[in-house]
Amino acid sequence: MKGMSENDALNVDRAYPEAVLAKHMKTAAIRQTAAHAVAAEATTYHADPNAPIGLFDSGVGGLSVYLHLAEQLPAERYVYYADTLHVPYGNRDSTDIERLTLRAIEWLYQQGCKLIVIACNSASAYALETARRCYPQLPIVGLVPALKPAVLASNTHRVAVLATKATLNGALLNKVIDAFALPNNVEVTKYFDPLLVPWVEAGMPEADETARRLRQQLTVFAQAGIDQLVLGCTHYPFFKGFLLEEIARQQLSIQIVDSGQAIAERVKQLLLSNQLLASANIKGNGNNHINEYCNEYCNDDSNAHRAIATNHQISPVVRLPLTFYASKYDDTLGALIKQLVGQETVLQYASK
Repeated sequence: MKGMSENDALNVDRAYPEAVLAKHMKTAAIRQTAAHAVAAEATTYHADPNAPIGLFDSGVGGLSVYLHLAEQLPAERYVYYADTLHVPYGNRDSTDIERLTLRAIEWLYQQGCKLIVIACNSASAYALETARRCYPQLPIVGLVPALKPAVLASNTHRVAVLATKATLNGALLNKVIDAFALPNNVEVTKYFDPLLVPWVEAGMPEADETARRLRQQLTVFAQAGIDQLVLGCTHYPFFKGFLLEEIARQQLSIQIVDSGQAIAERVKQLLLSNQLLASANIKGNGNNHINEYCNEYCNDDSNAHRAIATNHQISPVVRLPLTFYASKYDDTLGALIKQLVGQETVLQYASK
């Protein structure tokens, strides 16, 4: 995998080369055809503990999951695939979503990832099970809106799920509604705005019409007695602060719920059970590469130099460089990523 600076990345071919796309799609198709035979022979997955964790989303929304992971597992390396050429996925049909997801999984697999997070609710809804069949030895974590904790926390027995159309219509969410919400006599309201993901990708300008609709919808939710609002898309936690400010301004009794923290905990559990935690996550082991990263990427006046604890574990303040790949770059992408993940995150761009 070739590393590039931000400026170099923005000067490469703007779209993923068609020949490379075809190669990854062919490989993914072969894996899907052979999935059942391979699954029968699957054994314990033997990966390098210091290999990276892969994340995939249709755009930059999955960076909200990355932030939770980097906080809980700061010694891990991360590779992020953003399919910005085809964002958003929520309006696509199930076959298209599955095809694009398998291509992304194959790309991350080729980077040597030890575990992959499908940090996209729409992709999880329509491609998670197929991906697991295609890569039976590779731990793959998917997302489902955090409806269960919202149901348990609701005092009014009315919960809303804010998500893409694909997620709202998908089997994963509706199984949770049938198996958990309905038996607990909780009414679930589904809400979809096709412009929310593009709004986040545009930097969430507050004067935008999408922001006005979102403010208005909070009022509608409150009038309906909804007291729990589930953010069912990884793009949405980036405007959680916007929602909380508006809830406080209108003095509404609504709590915001998202699944990022739970996903990070699940990833940590899987790494532990498969003995795949990076060595620097284990007390007293493997700290040299952390110091090297700090020396290379942290300025002398950076707080990151002071973030290595005396027990040889890393404070959540330290983040190793994030390797980022986008299927389409434009001149605003780098600035948007920095806005979402913060200036303390060091980016290494991957060309292919």
